[in-house]
Parts: sequence; C-alpha cells; structure tokens
Amino acid sequence: MLANYAQIVRRSAVVTAIAAMIMLAICLAVGGTKGLIGGLVAIGIVALFFGASIFAVGRAARVSPQIMMVTALGTYFVKILVLLFLVGQFQNTSAFNPRLFGLTAIVCVLVYSGAQITWSMRLKRPYVEPDGQR
Repeated sequence: MLANYAQIVRRSAVVTAIAAMIMLAICLAVGGTKGLIGGLVAIGIVALFFGASIFAVGRAARVSPQIMMVTALGTYFVKILVLLFLVGQFQNTSAFNPRLFGLTAIVCVLVYSGAQITWSMRLKRPYVEPDGQR
C-alpha cells in the first residue's frame, strides 16, 4: 500500500507543479510583482500543507490502511481550516495581492486533490492486500 501511495503522490506533485507554474505566470501578468509574491506565498503554504500530510499519511500507512484513511481525512480537514484562517488574515494585506494568493491556493489544492483521485483510479491496484494464506 505504501508503494502505491508514493507513486500517486509523486505523480500528483508533478501535475500540481505544472499548475503552479501556470498560476505564477498568470499572477505575474495580472498583478505584477505583488501578484507574483502572492502566488509564491500561496504555493509555499500549499506545498508545506501537503508535505506535512504526505509525511503523516505515509507514517500511518505503515500501521494500517484504516489508520491511513483517518489520518488523511483528519489532515485534510485541518489544512482546509488553517487555509481558511490564513486567507482571512491576508485579505487586507498590502505586501502582496490577496486575491491572487487565494486563487492560486485554491487552484493548487483542487489540482492536487483531483490528481490524487485520477491517479488512484488509473493505477487499478487492489485496495485490499491479499494475505496469501487462503
């Protein structure tokens, strides 16, 4: 199960990196330097969040698939709450463009989540590991 998860994460990260580069170009074109800074801050936060999630879920996968699922759902819920808090805190900032920050964060989260779903379905790996004793 852990090898499958690592493959899904790697492929999803590549897709998300491509989307992040596209968003940075859009941020620079629309918002100039402040737009670019907002996009970079959003990408950094999303990368940090998903990195922590990958670490936690990877550790939980070593214990059992059930713990892995609970950990994945729990970390996703916490990440969404913290991201909502950060967007609220940054909405009146003048250091960067808060709208482009929020848009970039949303796009990266949706692309990463969608890529994980897509790669999970395409791998067609059994979700139940046979014990080989029957």
